[in-house]
Amino acid sequence: MQVTLVQLAATLDSAANRAQVEARLSDLDGPGLVVLPEATMHDFGPADHDLAAVAESLDGPFVDLIAREAKRLGSTIVAGMFERTDDLPYNTLVVVAPDGDLAATYRKIHLYDSFGYRESERLRAGEIEPVVVPVEDLTIGLMTCYDLRFPELARALVDRGADAFVVPAAWVAGEHKAEHWRTLLRARAIENTVWVAAAAQGGSRYTGRSLVADPWGTIVEEAAGGDELVTAQVAVDAVRASRDVNPSLANRRISTP
Repeated sequence: MQVTLVQLAATLDSAANRAQVEARLSDLDGPGLVVLPEATMHDFGPADHDLAAVAESLDGPFVDLIAREAKRLGSTIVAGMFERTDDLPYNTLVVVAPDGDLAATYRKIHLYDSFGYRESERLRAGEIEPVVVPVEDLTIGLMTCYDLRFPELARALVDRGADAFVVPAAWVAGEHKAEHWRTLLRARAIENTVWVAAAAQGGSRYTGRSLVADPWGTIVEEAAGGDELVTAQVAVDAVRASRDVNPSLANRRISTP
């Protein structure tokens, strides 16, 4: 299956972001999986920016655009948005199937209360319910950005059948951050013998470095910091082969609850 990661820098103008997404997807063609970053719908902005005021419903203009593009391409698209509630919004991933239907949502479980920032003051955490979705011959498990630092979520996704992790992110740049990003993505691939496809925001605020890692933890394709597309072929056979050689999942003696 072809996986395409769309690295971009979102702005505080939701309409401009939709136009950017439409333009970036215009040259793509054919089936597969397309992954857009966390907060593609609307950037986080400064700490006092009211995300509740810009959040959208699941039948709003952002999801409508993603549905049209998924149907046009015949691809599954995963993209990040802020989902409206009657209080603080969710940090939500939508998964739209090739027929344009909403196949799944994942509301970020682990909010980024770290490195001097408190995401929980602006957004609400999702229920502790790992989400997996079949896409062609793969089963993908969904994680968002800070979730990457919690290996128990990755293991729960594997226990639900995931053989690939899809990780949209807006990984804030800073000391140690790019090294953490690449190391954690490779670690999640190695310890779970899965593919990892991570689409990050680029630009001056975020690290970029969207990448695809194989079930051995080898980075097969990687972006730098700007607006880029990363494309890779991802096959379930590679998962099976790695697990035949390295059956660490089968050898576990401590399982997740």
